[in-house]
Amino acid sequence: MMDARIPSATAMHSEYDPDDNFAHAFGESSDLDDEAALEAVMWQLLLAINPGDDDAAQAQFALWQEASGGTDDLDVALDALREAIDWKSGFHIVEGDTRGLVESLEELASRFDLRIDWGVEDATDDDFLDDTDVSALLDTAFHRLREHHYTLWVRDAGPDLHAGWIAHSRDDENMRAIAEALGIHVRPAAA
Repeated sequence: MMDARIPSATAMHSEYDPDDNFAHAFGESSDLDDEAALEAVMWQLLLAINPGDDDAAQAQFALWQEASGGTDDLDVALDALREAIDWKSGFHIVEGDTRGLVESLEELASRFDLRIDWGVEDATDDDFLDDTDVSALLDTAFHRLREHHYTLWVRDAGPDLHAGWIAHSRDDENMRAIAEALGIHVRPAAA
């Protein structure tokens, strides 16, 4: 059964327009509380990282709501986001986990019927993975995805951690606005 707090995808699109730079959610005259404002921005993020797949965005929104417990605490909300999107529309790995990064990014790219050209026949080959690092892999993936009009984003996830997602490159400005509204640092993954 669908949670009554999750609006339909159509309602969310009309109520939370990403092109308004969240003025309705964060303006001084807004009558939204912090929790509602956070939900509005989180919904925009999920739409951006699930381009063309409102069902996936809505399912991840429901998971996020459940995991966040209705908090307006950003740290709790971001932990809940990681749980809701990991291996679905986002990645989260520890420093040095080149295999995890390659596997996760290949999974995410496959959602768009894309395959990342890592420059080798088998990107999961131990020799290849031992001779590279996370930064080089992120740079390669960024450039290969840009060829298909997608942007690989990374966010500040804490020491020795890497996290991010893929979105249409046409949504680059919206992604910056979403990150600013959430108070998180995101950047394109190119080195």
